[in-house]
Amino acid sequence: MRRPFRAPPAQKEGPRSNRDIRVPMVQLIDSEGENKGQTPTSEALAMAEEAGLDLVEIVPTANPPVCKILDLGKLKYENQKKAAEARKRQKTIEVKEVKMRPNIDDHDYETKMKAVRRFFEDGDKVKVTLRFRGREMAHQELGMRLLNRVREETNEISKVEAEPKLEGRQMMMVLAPRG
Repeated sequence: MRRPFRAPPAQKEGPRSNRDIRVPMVQLIDSEGENKGQTPTSEALAMAEEAGLDLVEIVPTANPPVCKILDLGKLKYENQKKAAEARKRQKTIEVKEVKMRPNIDDHDYETKMKAVRRFFEDGDKVKVTLRFRGREMAHQELGMRLLNRVREETNEISKVEAEPKLEGRQMMMVLAPRG
């Protein structure tokens, strides 16, 4: 025999309020922010209803729990606004890649370095990739010299996160902005 599916009881978001507070006594703070001391929960609920507001549990871990008389809708709205503001201020750090060749021309090198500096200003990490083709593999010291030159030129604004290493025909190094 199959039992009918019964969804688990819905978990409410946010703090407990009004009739959900099932303790006999609460530490009450009224709508003006004044501490009224320990009050029976039924009395606190009556005071909240009289003021046309909600009784909201602020510190559920306290003994007795601290409850405040306030507008629950307004509290939820304020919390949503704070969360949205925090998300907006959060910066995701990206890893930007700059590709070079061991025998790069001076002007091309300067252009790439401008891009690298701009990435650091934006707070991003930079992965410098050197690609060896054909017989260039015989002159890996040129690649190492080039990566060391990049490291020295960005020394004041960046720090090495991953030392230069050879993987197949590529040499890589990761730099992070100093901050």
